Amino acid sequence: MKPIELLVVDDHTLFRRGLVALLSQDGRFEVAGEAGDIGEALRCVEQRKPDLILLDNHLPGVLGVDGIATLKEAAPGVRILMLTVSENEDDLATALQAGADGYLLKTVELDSLSESIIKVLDGESVVSPEMMTKLVAAFRAKTPLPVTGEAVSAEAGRNGNAPVPDDSALALLSAREREVLALIARGDSNKVIARKLDIAETTVKIHVQHILRKLQLSSRVQAAVYATGRDLT
Repeated sequence: MKPIELLVVDDHTLFRRGLVALLSQDGRFEVAGEAGDIGEALRCVEQRKPDLILLDNHLPGVLGVDGIATLKEAAPGVRILMLTVSENEDDLATALQAGADGYLLKTVELDSLSESIIKVLDGESVVSPEMMTKLVAAFRAKTPLPVTGEAVSAEAGRNGNAPVPDDSALALLSAREREVLALIARGDSNKVIARKLDIAETTVKIHVQHILRKLQLSSRVQAAVYATGRDLT
């Protein structure tokens, strides 16, 4: 299988080189390039067309979130996973609105980062657990916060806010779908959910698709936000 090509964009040279070295040890990945700012990143994207960009936010000159649209225009279909120290909810909101496919803090473990890369390329949304409460608060306050990710309609997730279903929508879900939704709200991956419920991972994916369709949501993150604080028993 062809390795996943990555571009690492971070202005801290030691962190960037260390991350490149660690990712290069994983046979699933090939680091196509590295950059210290958006200008360098854009040149690399135009030349290599990577599958995914690991993008820091606090870059010199142009912030990472402000470069997302330009990078995606240069390589349509490229996935962008923010990897930053910023726990600011405005940065989270801006990144997702700009088209980022996930938002992770640099405190993430390497194994979790690797799995998050796979999830994003599989169409799932990824947000650090530490940021989920802030995402929930923004969602509850009805702050405009479109979310990209595994979707019934990917474009709906990217270009507008999905409708917020009320509690009555839960009646549309089967008992098993409620179990899956509760685990999604905990941040569990399809693989973990499959293990906990003793079912096949493909079955979990089908349940997730049904949940999103029935609730008229466009991503796992929106489903997690919707489920938070609700009685799913």
